[in-house]
Amino acid sequence: MTSVAGETWFQDGALQRVLALLNADGGEGRVVGGAVRNSLLGLPVADIDIATTLLPEAVVERAAAAGVKAVPTGIAHGTVTLVVDGKPFEITTLRRDVETDGRRALVAFSDDWQADAERRDLTINALYASADGEVFDMVGGLADLERRNIRFIGDAATRIAEDHLRILRFFRFFAYYGSGRPDADGLRACAAARSKIAMLSAERVWSEMKKLLAAKDPGRALLWMRQVGILTEVLPETEKWGIDAVPALVATEQALGWTPDPLLRLAAIVPPDAARLAKLAERLRLSKAEAAYLQDWANAPGIKDDVSEAALDRLLYRHDAPGIGARLKLALAVARGKAEGDFEEMARTARLSKLLERTTRWKRPVFPVNGADALAAGLSAGPRVGDILGKLEQQWLDSNFALNRTALLARLKELIESL
Repeated sequence: MTSVAGETWFQDGALQRVLALLNADGGEGRVVGGAVRNSLLGLPVADIDIATTLLPEAVVERAAAAGVKAVPTGIAHGTVTLVVDGKPFEITTLRRDVETDGRRALVAFSDDWQADAERRDLTINALYASADGEVFDMVGGLADLERRNIRFIGDAATRIAEDHLRILRFFRFFAYYGSGRPDADGLRACAAARSKIAMLSAERVWSEMKKLLAAKDPGRALLWMRQVGILTEVLPETEKWGIDAVPALVATEQALGWTPDPLLRLAAIVPPDAARLAKLAERLRLSKAEAAYLQDWANAPGIKDDVSEAALDRLLYRHDAPGIGARLKLALAVARGKAEGDFEEMARTARLSKLLERTTRWKRPVFPVNGADALAAGLSAGPRVGDILGKLEQQWLDSNFALNRTALLARLKELIESL
């Protein structure tokens, strides 16, 4: 018997209190999905979702009687969130699909565990753990988990027709949990339905892609998405640019201890074209911060590895440091990928590493003169103030920020007198 009873997360008092509440008086609740899957793989368990035979109203009533906070987060769809000791647990009534259109489903509540399992997307996501920790598998998820095989439940095309987002989820879960070649039936079904991705909301598409790009190594998933035309559907910007930079970037992240950055990985597979990236950000509804990151990267100058520290400082002042940092990280990844046995690339790698370290530590200095100083020096308000300050700032930059306020005010006076 497969069991998670001995796992620390399962023995947590808050979870056991919720399971006891649901399993009393003829009800039944089981942990389902990611918590069970990750536990069996020896991976960290984060969110804990629970399926139950109880109707949502009954869950709320039981929670109230037990003094447990209940939040009706999706009660129309059968979901209630119970909060115990500050920990949230999503409780969802067993369901069966009545009608689907590829974007949303009309469901009916059920008490049939088999039907609930069969309406889910992937076999490894349909594993249940009962109140005593016994794992129930009704769709072959345990065997697939052992083989690291990502497989749709039942007919792959039918599962995708129910929710087109499952195309992207197939590749996202392959990136995190898959091994070898993707399931052939799933791959064919995803390829055949790839045009349906356009029916999904941009927010859902970007959410899935961002999660995929955050995987420890999304390279194989991106490769298969490219092979069957799905990557072009989602990110047409990659079509002529390629994804060859991803393996070197992942290797560099792992070697240098960088936290996987989905936006940096996105930058690695799209061209540094500010106009095209603005359209990408609008199309996928990226956040303002995400869109700004891509713009900073696209607008940042290419940095040669032999640039002086003083010249780098001036570039950092004129441009945003995160954009230059992204440029340097990608250049460093490429150089490291070529460095083995190549002394020239090894030297280039060392130089880029120093430049990146300086960029990471760099703090933007504040120009010590302002418009009020120009007016106090006798310059009349108007466009000339900006022109004069611009010339003065350039002199400050040329001195590599060495000119102090006193020296700059003296030069300001000279510039005004020369008018």
